[in-house]
Amino acid sequence: MVQAPTLLPTPEQAAALEATLRACNEAATWAGGVAFERDAKRNFALREHSYSEIKARWGPGAQAAQHVIKKVCDAYAVLKANVKAGNLGRPGSKRHRRARPAGGTGRRRSATASDARCASPSL
Repeated sequence: MVQAPTLLPTPEQAAALEATLRACNEAATWAGGVAFERDAKRNFALREHSYSEIKARWGPGAQAAQHVIKKVCDAYAVLKANVKAGNLGRPGSKRHRRARPAGGTGRRRSATASDARCASPSL
């Protein structure tokens, strides 16, 4: 088992990390709405409709913008698989209806993928 290193950021770094996480989650929520409205739930299709707007509006680096789009596509893929497998109850049940995407809904403090290429002073 590989153990992840513990990060001990300074207060300024912690604030920057939190701001980055908030911006990425806001972008993901917006991209989720775009994916729902345009029925573009695959990576390349959603990228065509959202990449430049994410870059202009939230200012992440290219890799972070790609991670945001991938996060949205993965969320829709997991939802589709759970519906198909019957993990969300029968069609029409309260649980099944609540799980259906309304478009543009996301968690404000959910995790965001990151790597060395995402370390950018712009975000």
